[in-house]
Amino acid sequence: MSQRQQQRRQEPIKYGDVFSVEGELAEKPVAPRDAAMILQTAENALMGQIQRGAAVSTMQSAGMRNERAEFDRHSDVNDVANYQGASVTETEIPGRRIITEAIGGQGDAGITIGEALEDTALSCGQRPVEWSDAAAIQAAEVRATGRTTITPGGVAAAAQSAATINARMTKDEDKTKLSDVLADATSKLPADKPATRKDAEGVTVAEMRNDPFLTTHPAGVAAAVAAAARLNRQNSTKNKKDS
Repeated sequence: MSQRQQQRRQEPIKYGDVFSVEGELAEKPVAPRDAAMILQTAENALMGQIQRGAAVSTMQSAGMRNERAEFDRHSDVNDVANYQGASVTETEIPGRRIITEAIGGQGDAGITIGEALEDTALSCGQRPVEWSDAAAIQAAEVRATGRTTITPGGVAAAAQSAATINARMTKDEDKTKLSDVLADATSKLPADKPATRKDAEGVTVAEMRNDPFLTTHPAGVAAAVAAAARLNRQNSTKNKKDS
């Protein structure tokens, strides 16, 4: 079977696959021109440029993949996204600027999986990397990038290497710390996306399965992704009520 035939058998990337949206919009394939038509102007006006990992770049990537797989034509634009529009708002909380992008009347908060990993570096960065951390980081990277394998030189590869080396050491001060691996997580991810409840569940399961006590660290990777997903969900619900 040719690569083109394999692509035609695949399902298109839908809004529900990459954003925290529900209903009719969740089942709509992302069309190539959606980003340019409904979000780019608003995002540029607020932030000065298209943000890596934000809604516009995510939509552009998904739209191009659908076009290459011949699910959409280059001129296609999604009617739901087009007619219900989009907006970008900014919320300040201590130590963080939250960007909320509403698509088709539904919000998608700007806390990405990569940012959640960086939060882990701040909350418990001096803790040595363990196998449970490496497994959680791998699950987070796979969900952020949409790939089934880890990225060479990425955060998951670094975490696995650190956990392997740390297991041979006896002194904690000599071990590689989480901050060493996760401090610049967003820049090491080839793609990123806002954290969702499904992402949090997947990362939590990975961390628990590789912990000797089958639990998660209260300030670890799973906790950070879960907190990001929870805040994203709250912002999405608030936008629905305000719309």
